[in-house]
Order: sequence, then structure tokens, then C-alpha cells
Amino acid sequence: MERAAAVKPLLLLDLDGVLRAYPPTPARIAEVAFEASLLHRAVTGEISDEQWRAEIAEVVPRDEVDAWAVVGSVVPEALALVRTARRQCFVALLSNATTRLEDDLKVLGLDGEFDAVFNSARLGLAKPDPAIYRRVLDELGYETGVFCDDSAENAAAAREAGLDGVHVPDTAALREALALRGLIPPTVLVILPDRGDAEGLAEELLRDGWGPCAVHRDMLAGEDDAEDVDWVVELTTAPDGTPASAHRAELDGLAERYDGFTGES
Repeated sequence: MERAAAVKPLLLLDLDGVLRAYPPTPARIAEVAFEASLLHRAVTGEISDEQWRAEIAEVVPRDEVDAWAVVGSVVPEALALVRTARRQCFVALLSNATTRLEDDLKVLGLDGEFDAVFNSARLGLAKPDPAIYRRVLDELGYETGVFCDDSAENAAAAREAGLDGVHVPDTAALREALALRGLIPPTVLVILPDRGDAEGLAEELLRDGWGPCAVHRDMLAGEDDAEDVDWVVELTTAPDGTPASAHRAELDGLAERYDGFTGES
């Protein structure tokens, strides 16, 4: 792989649990598929994805294994954050995955979202082995960078390898990690009194290309009554790729339509 010109900060990301969501794995499949030895063989490329699933099907009926073999779905708010960060970062994916990863990325529409992709099955190493992080840093020509993973163990191992490893169990944690490190611009908060209005506005803005358009409840400073809890739409980037904070006048107008206002975090 061509070494990255280490001018931009490096942002290294996990896939599953960060950018991709899966339905729960049935218990009897999980017991076989995620048995430590078998899983390690699959995610280090010792066996192919097809061989892994064939071994699972020796214990679990094949039709159940085939029904489980879904590609999952993209977490849209997380993807919006990554796209924003990519404007100033070199963004690479590091996933403990089988030989199917590259095909999954195409199906999910994620194959063009990263500057580099590192599949454990191609490297012959898997997280949390610190060697896999050092291998990625060496191939990209970086000495350090930020690494985000939904596994605390993987994040800790990344720190051992010289990365700024961050545990991000959900999209809110990912947003906080990127914001604290200056990898995304300040978030504009469109604050509305009604949940339906907030969710409707978020859908409208997301269609128009704003991001990430996450909606959550928030009791603002100075409020001490649960009835005063407002609904917040979080915006980081505008459709033209510029920071949402550069469009405060427009967003103020949108908020006023719903008797709301804007803030910043």
C-alpha cells in the first residue's frame, strides 16, 4: 500500500459497532461462530469466510447460518461524522473481519468512504494484538493517530501501540471524541420544544445534505423542571461541506419556525 503523506492527522476507525450495526446474533449461532479459536482463525485469514460459515453449519442448520449472514446496516449519524472528519483527516478503517469485508463495504456503499482499509484477515493479525496497530502505522507512515473502537479492550491495546485509543460505545461518544480532538468543527444545536418537530426537521435537513442530524433530549442549563426538557438537533456540516456554524443565520430562521433557537457545543 502507498504510504500516506503524514500531513493530515490520522483517524483510524473500527467498523462494527461504530459505523455498522447488526441485528442480534441468535444464541446458538453465537456460541459456535464466536468461539475464540474458530473466530481467531476466521479474522486472521487462516480460513476464508466461506470456510468459517461451513464450520458453523456443521453444528447449526445451514438455513439458519445463511439467514444470519447479513451485511448489517450503516449508522448514518456516525457516517456523517466520519465524512466531516475526512475533510481534515486521513481516515482509515481497521476491522477484525473475515475475507468478506471488502464485498460487505461495497454492498453497504462504504467502499469509497475511507482513504485506506485494513482487514485483519488480510494482515494475519487481529485486534487487540498491539502488533496490528503498529503494522498499520508503519504502512501509512504515521507515528500516532486517533483510534476509535466500540471495544474498550481494543482501545486500550491501541494506546499501548502509541495511538490515542478511544472507547466509543455509541455515536454520541464518537462525536465527543472527534470534537474534543478538534477533528470535527463545533456542533450547532437547533433546540426545539417539540419532539415531533425536532425529528421532522432532522429528517428534512438530512435529506438536504446536512449532518449528522442526530436528535436527543436535553435539559438546558438553568432549567430545573423535567417539563422544560427540549429536543435538540445536532448539526456539524452544511450540504456544501462547510461547518454548520457558518450558517447560523439560516439555522436561526429554521429554529424560529418552530418557536426554537440555536446554540453551540
